[in-house]
Amino acid sequence: MASSKISTCLIFLQLIFLLFVFNSANAQLKVGFYKDTCPQAEAIVKKVMDQVMKVAPSLSGPLLRMHFHDCFVRGCDGSVLLNSSTGQAEKDSPPNLSLRGYQVIDRVKTALEKECPGVVSCADALAIVARDVTVATMGPFWEVETGRRDGRVSNFSEPLTNLPPFFANISQLISMFRSKGLSVKDLVVLSGGHTIGTSHCSSFTSRLYNSTGKDGTDPTLDSEYIEKLKSKCKVGDQTTLVEMDPGSVRTFDNSYYTLVAKRRGLFQSDAALLDNSETKAYVKLQSAATHRSTFFKDFGVSMIKMGRVGVLTGKAGEIRKVCSKIN
Repeated sequence: MASSKISTCLIFLQLIFLLFVFNSANAQLKVGFYKDTCPQAEAIVKKVMDQVMKVAPSLSGPLLRMHFHDCFVRGCDGSVLLNSSTGQAEKDSPPNLSLRGYQVIDRVKTALEKECPGVVSCADALAIVARDVTVATMGPFWEVETGRRDGRVSNFSEPLTNLPPFFANISQLISMFRSKGLSVKDLVVLSGGHTIGTSHCSSFTSRLYNSTGKDGTDPTLDSEYIEKLKSKCKVGDQTTLVEMDPGSVRTFDNSYYTLVAKRRGLFQSDAALLDNSETKAYVKLQSAATHRSTFFKDFGVSMIKMGRVGVLTGKAGEIRKVCSKIN
């Protein structure tokens, strides 16, 4: 009997210890993580990004998207930034070939290393940059939780199975977001990031020339918009860039939802938001809003939530000195 009680007590203590370790790891991701070790970290990032946005505002969309692509593959660990001498890293994978702005992250990291060597992770730098480019395009501000560490692994194949493709239907989108601990609301809110940036024609020309509607067009895409897109994108076009939110490509606002509601979302994954009652209701709500409605607040909340996906903290991973290679 005494032996049984001792065993039960030991198991209970082990559970308490594991719970403490788990909570300690989570607690290391917080606002102001670098308060003592690099108090100027966010100011340093902002200074660099203010300079970049003055001369290259078109990088706002790609840099926001880069954080998304990082978090959805292996978690927010900066693995999308790693190079491979054999072309087998995440950045070499087809879904990531259109990403731009790696040199900006390198510039940010160089500035951080100059002030605080070996302190701020590349994963955190990318998360802060994503917030700053959103603010620079008149979007919302949110407090970025920091304390992530950098991963040491980057695989060519993983973006293919972890990143939601532009041709995904609503069931696939919901499933992929839920696999990352993100909700249906997070899906429709984060899709609003398409309000800034551009896309290559090749990401949506199947909707213009190889779909199920008249003359091979997508019946879920507005017919007048189809003609406008056809004038810019010919069959086989791999290079032309098209604004995802025409007329508002460098302004972060809720006009994306107005376009989706009018069946003018550029990607099949945009149109899919009208195929679910919850996502459709949110699209309608934001498209009818006279100003920002709740979108700005919602976007910040969902970005914070996404920024927690699969993070490395504590002793896991490393703090890279150069974002494109492990130490």
